[in-house]
Amino acid sequence: MSVYAIIKTGGKQVKVEVGQEIYVEKLNAEAGDTITFGEVFLVGGDSTVIGTPLVDGASVSGKVEKHGKQKKVVTFQYKPKKHSHRKQGHRQPYTKVVIEAINL
Repeated sequence: MSVYAIIKTGGKQVKVEVGQEIYVEKLNAEAGDTITFGEVFLVGGDSTVIGTPLVDGASVSGKVEKHGKQKKVVTFQYKPKKHSHRKQGHRQPYTKVVIEAINL
């Protein structure tokens, strides 16, 4: 059974494994940098360690591969019979991270 962890990044919880590529909210790091996620809620595998709320001494390290923007989300609001409408688009920035190690 492979080792996995549940970490918190960008206000969200993400289940990660070694070698996995994840897309998270934009991080303040350059491409090629190594980043450490210190907020680990659970480490699973042969034996599961659950934090209360965090696992003491656990961390997950990964390498920043690239930054980018997601596909455009278009919102369109209108009021019928009033000749009033508004179209707006948004592209959320992201960071692609490759998980290198889960440290317990």
